[in-house]
Amino acid sequence: MPEERPASPPLGYKLAHPVISHDGTRVGFAGISLGGALPYGFLDEARCVYGRRHRCPALRCDCGFYCLHTFDQALALACASEYHRAVLLEVTVLGSYIRFERGMRYARQRVRVARVGACACGMEPCGFADAGWGRTGWRVLTAVCAQCAALRGRTAFASWTAVGFAEFVRLGGGPLRIVAGGEPEGGP
Repeated sequence: MPEERPASPPLGYKLAHPVISHDGTRVGFAGISLGGALPYGFLDEARCVYGRRHRCPALRCDCGFYCLHTFDQALALACASEYHRAVLLEVTVLGSYIRFERGMRYARQRVRVARVGACACGMEPCGFADAGWGRTGWRVLTAVCAQCAALRGRTAFASWTAVGFAEFVRLGGGPLRIVAGGEPEGGP
């Protein structure tokens, strides 16, 4: 296969769920499919989901990060009901990658922008709150507005967790820009 040598790292788009560690000290994202059990940071290296000891992306394995080439492709994926509460990420593809017709599978990534949808009530969100589900050691978060966050804070749920956007970025080690809706960085 021919090798590509782009002048700048490729950009990609993907859906993920924001997550916070059980002790509230780390944040990141969990994928919506194959690698969903392995949360990743804002700048991270792919690990084989099968525990094999090879570099990602391996040709004879499904490992590595995945992204789509266009914002519209990721937005179309968000129409599926199981992905309504996911965030749309804009990522910089780093390291080796394998290009496919609709996207790429690659070794490293930097999450640049996280686009969040409206709160369940329809208002603009200001932070994330416990979505009510998760993975071992991680709580999945969903975008909430200030009013809904305050209402959730008055409930008696011991597992309730909330974090503002600025705190989420701080816990993740930044830099990350969180945007409520809008167009991608380079236009649609």
